[in-house]
Amino acid sequence: MGRILAIDFGEKRTGIAVTDELQMIASGLTTVATPELLSFLKKYTSEENVDLIVVGQPKRLNNEFSDVETVILTYIDKIKAELPEITIERIDERFTSKIAFQSMIDSGVKKKQRRNKALLDEVSATVILQSYLYNK
Repeated sequence: MGRILAIDFGEKRTGIAVTDELQMIASGLTTVATPELLSFLKKYTSEENVDLIVVGQPKRLNNEFSDVETVILTYIDKIKAELPEITIERIDERFTSKIAFQSMIDSGVKKKQRRNKALLDEVSATVILQSYLYNK
């Protein structure tokens, strides 16, 4: 059984989270500059067994897709072309940033660290992955 990797896509930075090999525990992995995302994924999947990539699907409250969705779809096409053996699924990511920020507060992360947007993106990816595991 391979890992599940989750992506919280952003136009500048992308948060990444991953499960253990039993696909039970979601943990933040890293944040990468979005232009480096594809090379990161190729390197990571060459070193680790990844069964599935879950990509957050940004929607507005009225259920319409946000503007970044077209950019995400382009990246998904690139990932599929480079890593055709890995399945890609989408999951609604509404409120993940707010949930991630609140979880950072609840876990005692200092105010200065909470300003770190890269950390917020990584925690958001973890929230996306936890949501996927819970609903799977």
